Amino acid sequence: MTRTRLSVFFGIIFLIATFFIFDFQQYFSLETLKAQQASIELYRSEHPVLAVLVYLLIYIAVTALSLPGATLLTLAGGATFGLLWGTLIVSFASSIGATLAFLAARFLFRESVKSHFGSRLQAIDEGIEREGAFYLLTLRLVPVFPFFIINLCMGLTSLKVSTFYWVSQLGMLAATVIYVNAGTQLARIESLSGVLSPALMGSLALLGCFPLLAKTMLTSLQARKVYKKWHKPKSFDNNLIVIGAGSGGLVTAYIAAAVKAKVTLIEKQDMGGDCLNTGCVPSKALIRSSQWLSDLKRCQEFGIKQAHADFDFADVMERVQAVIKTVAPHDSIARYTELGVDVVQGAATIISPWEVQVKTATGVNTLTTRSIVIAAGARPVVADIPGIAQVDPMTSDTIWHLRALPQRLLVLGGGPVGCELTQSFARLGSQVILVERGQRILPREDADVSALVMARFKQEGVDLRLEYRPKAFIIEQGEKILIAEHQGQSVRIPFDQLLLALGRVANVNGYGAEELEIKLSSSNTIDTNAFQATNYPNIYACGDVCGPYQLTHVAAHQAWYAAVNALFGQFKRFRTDYSVIPWSTFTDPEVARVGLNEQEAKAQNIAYELVCYGIDDLDRAITDGTAEGFVKVLTLPGKDKILGVTIVGAHAGDLIAEFVLAMKHGLGLNKILGTIHIYPTMAEANKQVAGVWKRQHAPLGILAWVQRYHAWRRG
Repeated sequence: MTRTRLSVFFGIIFLIATFFIFDFQQYFSLETLKAQQASIELYRSEHPVLAVLVYLLIYIAVTALSLPGATLLTLAGGATFGLLWGTLIVSFASSIGATLAFLAARFLFRESVKSHFGSRLQAIDEGIEREGAFYLLTLRLVPVFPFFIINLCMGLTSLKVSTFYWVSQLGMLAATVIYVNAGTQLARIESLSGVLSPALMGSLALLGCFPLLAKTMLTSLQARKVYKKWHKPKSFDNNLIVIGAGSGGLVTAYIAAAVKAKVTLIEKQDMGGDCLNTGCVPSKALIRSSQWLSDLKRCQEFGIKQAHADFDFADVMERVQAVIKTVAPHDSIARYTELGVDVVQGAATIISPWEVQVKTATGVNTLTTRSIVIAAGARPVVADIPGIAQVDPMTSDTIWHLRALPQRLLVLGGGPVGCELTQSFARLGSQVILVERGQRILPREDADVSALVMARFKQEGVDLRLEYRPKAFIIEQGEKILIAEHQGQSVRIPFDQLLLALGRVANVNGYGAEELEIKLSSSNTIDTNAFQATNYPNIYACGDVCGPYQLTHVAAHQAWYAAVNALFGQFKRFRTDYSVIPWSTFTDPEVARVGLNEQEAKAQNIAYELVCYGIDDLDRAITDGTAEGFVKVLTLPGKDKILGVTIVGAHAGDLIAEFVLAMKHGLGLNKILGTIHIYPTMAEANKQVAGVWKRQHAPLGILAWVQRYHAWRRG
């Protein structure tokens, strides 16, 4: 805490301690109030304004300090000022006091809570931003929740002060009226517990349910509004129609068929989507071939004097296609038909919330369905740079058509796709020029991660052009040239083939989403709520088309929620869990990550401890000639709770799985350290980094006494 925070904290503690030490709570009893009622009324009649001011200040102080006595003071307000004025004064006093308590909690503790529980608090803040007023109103209307706890807890969130104040004043009004009215009948009250009868408490509880009922009604009205111009069929051909047979669509259809729903899967191109045909599978097949050539060049490191390989680039690319064909049966029409999915090859168009028109080679057919899941994927971004069309650019979708190795390959974009393909083509023999606008490649990773990968790229002959901004493409005397700006100067970069690796954009057009006015997010993806639903409650989306992650395994993850909520949402809906999302970039060395890295923790002002283990010290890495990289773990200060892990090195994408499991189930580094790992394996790196953490947190005082004990035992 800062000095100011400490001063405020101890000031509040002093006031609370004074209240209890001097037994001021004796004045906040029903007996005292009834005994002093005549004196209080006399003082009010002689000093009406001063009485209101004194009462107001006392009430605000008691509420702001979260002291016991607010209920008694409310009764006193009714007894002293009557129902109307008592309600008015108490309403403002309680709201002001609650807001002061709210502000105190925020000032004193929010930063500390944020530093220790940043990711969880962020999720809470996102919910508060969406429906904070609704949550607070519900809590205020149900008096079984202590108001002082609500004040303090809400102060730890991002709820606006103005929202907290007006919702509090509105939400506490019902209970305030009841207590003030009871105060007007003070002579009849024998105990505070008698103020609220079970029937009255039940009524207030029902009143607290009003916001929930109101929200349900509002949701129903919104649904009726969005559906009003559409005619809903009386019966349906399907329980679910899925548009797109990539990772998200396949998993959605699989789950629907597994629970015996009638499901139709529509795909206009190839089954398996981008991952199988132009993404994950072909890129990893190419990486493996290029890795073999790279290992061959290192033959002397493994005691082999000479090794040589003759290869044809066209054969390598044919192997890529062969790998695709080998994997394809996993995603085939035959397999999914056998699972119970009705697979249709054709172009889908949503013509109403319950109808999908399918254009196939044999004609046009219209299918009806209870729910729809959009899994239309994404496509590579093609930059709008002058002259780009004339140089015939390729993307990660089209580069697999190449059969002649480009002598000079220009890659625009230093993200995962650009880096993976850059290294592969460089190892296959292309002179690769990688152009990146930023100061380093892989900008989402920490700087030390980027530095290690860049060092390997330079070692392998990649021409890295960092902080270059593409301005135009030209062709001079048959040669393709990029005109770029670097440090204020115009630079010409000649090349033979251009590869665009500038990211991917969601496919939000071409299948009726525009006509139905399905809402889009600020990033031009289909906008979905926490349950994967669009603004149409029966239309869902998953995968790259909705984001926020463009990862195959995340699409599959979202698909479970989309399928289950679409089929069973009338009984129970499940919020998509993004708490632990891992990913990997398959360069050499590989880069894998889950949770926070250092740059994210610093940007979010989250306190952390860093522990790192160098893989160059690992026995198995040394024997395999892959002694490069590190395992870096962020933990809560002083604790073994894992906030995030970054691994750079061979098989990093496999090694990260242990940490994903640990974070998902709340296991710390001590548990990993206490788990047997096979020797010699790369997985031992995970245990080694846990051991580094343990040594950094060794109980030095206890060890000093143990050392003395052993010395004494030796005599």
